[in-house]
Amino acid sequence: MFNIVREEIEWAGRKLVLETGKIARQADGAVMATYGGTTVLCTVVAQKKAKADVDFFPLTVQYQEKTFAAGKIPGGFLRREGKPADSEALKSRLIDRPIRPLFPEGFHNEVQIICTVLACDFENDTDITALIGASAALAIAGVPFAGPVGAARIGYINNELVLNPIREAMKNSYLDLVVAGTKEGVLMVESEAKELSESVMLEAVELGHTSFQAIIGMIEKLAKKAGKPKWEMPKAAPEAAEIAKKVTKIAEKALRKAYAIKLKQDRYNAIDAAKESVNEGLADYLQTHPKLVESAFKNLQSDILRGDILSDAKRLDGRKLDEIRQIVAEVGILPRAHGSALFTRGETQALVVATLGTGKDEQMIDALEGEYKERFLLHYNFPPYSVGETGRMGGVGRREIGHGKLAWRAINPLLPTKEQFPYTIRVVSEITESNGSSSMATVCGTSLALMDAGAPMNKSIAGIAMGLVKDGKKYAVLSDILGDEDHLGDMDFKVAGTSDGITALQMDIKITSITHPIMEEALMQAKQGRLHILGEMAKAIEYSRSQLSNYAPKMTSFKINPSKIREVIGSGGKVIREICETTGAKVDIEDDGQVTVAGVTQESMDAAVKMIQAIALDPEIGGIYEGKVVKTTDFGAFVNFMGGRDGLVHISELAQSRVNKTEDVVKLGDVVQVKVLGFDDRGKIKLSMKAVNQG
Repeated sequence: MFNIVREEIEWAGRKLVLETGKIARQADGAVMATYGGTTVLCTVVAQKKAKADVDFFPLTVQYQEKTFAAGKIPGGFLRREGKPADSEALKSRLIDRPIRPLFPEGFHNEVQIICTVLACDFENDTDITALIGASAALAIAGVPFAGPVGAARIGYINNELVLNPIREAMKNSYLDLVVAGTKEGVLMVESEAKELSESVMLEAVELGHTSFQAIIGMIEKLAKKAGKPKWEMPKAAPEAAEIAKKVTKIAEKALRKAYAIKLKQDRYNAIDAAKESVNEGLADYLQTHPKLVESAFKNLQSDILRGDILSDAKRLDGRKLDEIRQIVAEVGILPRAHGSALFTRGETQALVVATLGTGKDEQMIDALEGEYKERFLLHYNFPPYSVGETGRMGGVGRREIGHGKLAWRAINPLLPTKEQFPYTIRVVSEITESNGSSSMATVCGTSLALMDAGAPMNKSIAGIAMGLVKDGKKYAVLSDILGDEDHLGDMDFKVAGTSDGITALQMDIKITSITHPIMEEALMQAKQGRLHILGEMAKAIEYSRSQLSNYAPKMTSFKINPSKIREVIGSGGKVIREICETTGAKVDIEDDGQVTVAGVTQESMDAAVKMIQAIALDPEIGGIYEGKVVKTTDFGAFVNFMGGRDGLVHISELAQSRVNKTEDVVKLGDVVQVKVLGFDDRGKIKLSMKAVNQG
């Protein structure tokens, strides 16, 4: 009944298995990928006819996690999986990015890839398994795909690069790098690092590329045994060459003039005028072959822009290949924000705001491996006005999630620990103008806003986007690319870090691969650009502010004995509720005894700390405390202090002179200063008033 084809290899100490022919047989390609104990079902379905009225490749990648893969039942009222989590959207993008460039230009058939996590062993990450499975499914589906693609994760542990570390080992890694590509070269890199050098990052990419060659060979064997016949690509329309000539004749001069205009909106207006001339001159063709006219105009734009760069090193705005646009960095621009910055680089601008909160503001993440809290949130928004357009305002898309996560990765390695800075941090980046790399503007703006907020950041972090134009052996690496250079170029290479090293690296290639020398040149050119940007940022703020904003909550953190937690909380939360209501502060207590107290004012916080310590801390011999007389007797007075403790001041310890009657010195309700003398044989506290100045 089943015609099962299976390939397996040993890879980084675990078995990798690719199997097809048993499950999802009606899909064009279906592969069950298993690495260790993690299994992902990857399917490919492609429409046999091109999608009408589109001039792009309609590829959809959907990565989805089923909670049964981890032996869990979903939370919520419905008890079933809901809309994709941010982590699923990010992994969908991770799979999409190295696959998309390998489909031929002009292929407009809709293709859908679905990767479903069926088992998770909590050791081997699902993203690498899913990417390999998707590549294998494409390889056997018969679609015109110039793969296969391989992928690997590289860590840096104990000063050594490690292939595919298990999840527990990654906790001690200074690097989390995913690299994907073909036999020839690298197509995609995604990473977070703790200030690693360019040479280490380059070595990590090379290790990944070398290591996944075995995966590519494995997929090729599977495709030979189980692959479907390759689709024939439709031949180019005979009218295409004639239309291209006519478009060039009508629009070339106008487009060259347009691309000499430095301001983006003025340039776009001139390009639109040139396009209108083409539409008028080719009205008949526009009726019969609208896609060919549109394609010819775009190809002409690309030829002009790329040709100027390769032949004359001439960029749209007149800059040199390694020149950075003018930068203006400002901080403290919003009066009530805890921290704010406006970062402007040419026609790209990010308004970034940092808000400090308490432990109650942490985000609860429900992942396959279990629930955890996230104290650093970075949200990126891209409103349509930022590019001078109207558009739909709605939920956050994959692009916004991806750009926000890239900036998060760039900042996270240098963020102070919870012990150093017990605040929950939320950063919002509003892109108010965009013409090239708003994600890197977000990195710069976030660094500035956090310093303005008083978060103890040891160093500033900056980001830069690099581009590439390549034709045969000729190529040019561009620093700080414009939107058009990104759109019509061959590479989007984003590098973020400090003056001492890289914290995040993301690379996407639109051609079949990139070579080692080009990547090395891009990294070194990016370093020079990053150092220049850091210098411009330092003009606004060089070190974190020593004082928090008056509007930020005041917060402190300390530890108590875990055995005292029950006393601080009280029966049914009565005690801690009373502390919060009395002082107006917020109190968070962890299971290990870590206490975080936040108050709107310093006085509110201090009062709550004092009440908690009075309950949780044991009195020290020789310590002086304030207390209240709660009972008088013939032999002395009982004083309540440190919240709920009573001690006896013997009549001989009430005053320096002889006391005949306790009430001669103190009365019920008096507030007095007492010193702890010690404990009697029954553990009762012995106090003294005469040893303390009662002034």
